[in-house]
Amino acid sequence: MTALVALDRLEAFCQGALAAAGADEPTATAASRAMLHGSRLGVDSHGVRLLDHYVRVIEGGRVNGRPTLRFREGFGALAVLEADHAHGALAAYRAMDHATDLASRHGIGAVAIRDSSHFGPAGAYALAAAHRGQIGLAVCNSDAFVRLHDGASRFHGTNPIAAAAPSGGEDPWLFDMATSAVPYNRVQLNRSLGRPMPEGVASDAAGIDTTEAAAVEMLAPLGHAFAFKGAGLAGLVEILSAVLTGMRASFDILPMAGPDLSTPRRMGAFVLAIRPEAVIPRDEFEAGMRHYLAALRASPTREGARVLAPGDREWAEARRRATEGVPLDPATEAAFAALARRFGLATPF
Repeated sequence: MTALVALDRLEAFCQGALAAAGADEPTATAASRAMLHGSRLGVDSHGVRLLDHYVRVIEGGRVNGRPTLRFREGFGALAVLEADHAHGALAAYRAMDHATDLASRHGIGAVAIRDSSHFGPAGAYALAAAHRGQIGLAVCNSDAFVRLHDGASRFHGTNPIAAAAPSGGEDPWLFDMATSAVPYNRVQLNRSLGRPMPEGVASDAAGIDTTEAAAVEMLAPLGHAFAFKGAGLAGLVEILSAVLTGMRASFDILPMAGPDLSTPRRMGAFVLAIRPEAVIPRDEFEAGMRHYLAALRASPTREGARVLAPGDREWAEARRRATEGVPLDPATEAAFAALARRFGLATPF
């Protein structure tokens, strides 16, 4: 039976485990905040299931649990964050805070992040800008698992793109996508459940499409027959995250799962913030967002279907989980129990 755990108990457990592993308070807080974003909104692949991995990479030395982050200025609205191999969530939150500060002064702000690590749910950092009344964008490349269109080997990572915008008193518009046809977590889930994969989303070692989850060696780019579009979007993320920052391209990044958990992965990322008032009065922007979203949700649908704005499903799930708790799959529950025993912590369930 799947355990349901209150958000505050999960947050306290995550922070306690990370601190016990050697993370300083800013790192433990940022990593927990990002994981809870995923678990609260129903993005469980990037939620608290990542805790055990984060503990292992901090203990192993891949991630610096006590980094010294430093901004390099000099180009007006664009800055560089030297992240000192910090946890990706700490680097991304700090970068977005700085980008929104820059946007408050210049109308737009951007931060290129160097020497970071896995940052979890990209939407968490775009949303941080929306909560400050700005439009946010966050991207990060990752280790290669996605073939090119008509390719037969791993080339890009799942390379997420996330954007968020304030909506004038409503839940923010929130868009968070991988540029692969499906997330890798779908492969893991289908393997464990013995289910086939959908047609055209994954390939075997020769790059041939397969529906057998056990045979999957790479994912297809987003777009099926038009997957050159997904591959192009992944390339945009690659340029902003790796080429612009001088960090490693997806095909050069050490695999997330190891076996080497001691060598820093030298990952890059990029965040952007726009202050709407630099272009249009705030009340006009908010009225425009409300008008756009109302029209979108009222748009005619196919029989038995419903139109949702980006983020609608996630906000509904967040309200449900705030009351009922967050479900933990058996593997995550077992990992939490092991962490509790090792660090002398009370389990959250």
